[in-house]
Amino acid sequence: QVQLVESGGELVQAGGSLRLSCAFFGRTFNMYHMGWFRQAPGKEREFVAAITGNGGNTDYADSVKGRVSVSRDNVQSTVSLQMNSLKFEDTAVFYCSADWAGDRTSWYPHNEMQYDYWGQGTQVTVSS
Repeated sequence: QVQLVESGGELVQAGGSLRLSCAFFGRTFNMYHMGWFRQAPGKEREFVAAITGNGGNTDYADSVKGRVSVSRDNVQSTVSLQMNSLKFEDTAVFYCSADWAGDRTSWYPHNEMQYDYWGQGTQVTVSS
């Protein structure tokens, strides 16, 4: 069983930066592609960013491209989301997720159904 624990969410002013982290427990970390999603009040959960198991490929939602960077440390079993130039509309609960890659060659990072495990979420609030 995999456990994901997010941290780093807080109240920040618009234009500021924040780094979210997600600690992965329970299985072989580099066998999992990792994703970040977010859910704003009254809205559906949406894709933010993702990174493959070996860290060689990343993907970003158009709404955050250029402002957000996803990275992972396969020794520490952590994945991070660096967010810069934060906007009020970035306010949301951010979720870390794990997609077991196995021997698949395909990767569908935007598809929530691909992900097998989810963290409990961390709240990011951007004040305008």
